Amino acid sequence: MKIAIMGAMPEEIEPLIEKLENVTTTIYAKNKYYEGTYNGQEVVVAYSKIGKVFAALTATILIEKFGCEQLLFSGVAGAISDDLKIGDLIIADGLCQHDLDITAFGHPHGYVPEGEVCIASDSYLRQIAKRVAQRKSISLKEGVIATGDQFVADPERKAWIGKTFNADALEMEGASVAVVCDAFNVPFFILRAISDSADMDANFDFDAFLESSAKTSADFILSMVEEITASNG
Repeated sequence: MKIAIMGAMPEEIEPLIEKLENVTTTIYAKNKYYEGTYNGQEVVVAYSKIGKVFAALTATILIEKFGCEQLLFSGVAGAISDDLKIGDLIIADGLCQHDLDITAFGHPHGYVPEGEVCIASDSYLRQIAKRVAQRKSISLKEGVIATGDQFVADPERKAWIGKTFNADALEMEGASVAVVCDAFNVPFFILRAISDSADMDANFDFDAFLESSAKTSADFILSMVEEITASNG
């Protein structure tokens, strides 16, 4: 079994690649894919670039070209819920597209015919994440994550997304990965570190946060790989 690990930006996958053995790089469809092993487990790591289209493309290639049978995604997200603070980790139990709108035809926000408003992530992988969090004494939140092709900074828009989709956080890739994995019947998992919230400090350094959160998330994801490997062994 091969496990795919995705991020949206190079900074989010660099700490992962550093921990792999026997790494080979494949350039395909204007992107790089890093194949290697971690504790004997085959993994393929890639960053998608930002946004739903690139994320869907990368997830599809990881499944179809590289034969990955599970997909783990880690990155950053903005908080909607007041319970989420900068640095918190949240896992998605469901993902929706907040910018998908054909309400003019009588459909709800986030819905297209033959699709779903909210796609559930894999419950088994979420349980593994909770075991890892407990072992590492990490507080792990769980909730709906909303995805859209824009960085949302407007408080009113955030509040609308939260109310409309019962969402706790928002980002720019997760739901498109969910659509692809659901179509191919591939179990998937989404982990996000909160990078901005309603009470964020004006002196907040995003680049420094991204570097530190990427290391934390990489350690968490690789611990999940260990758990998955052990449970399959």
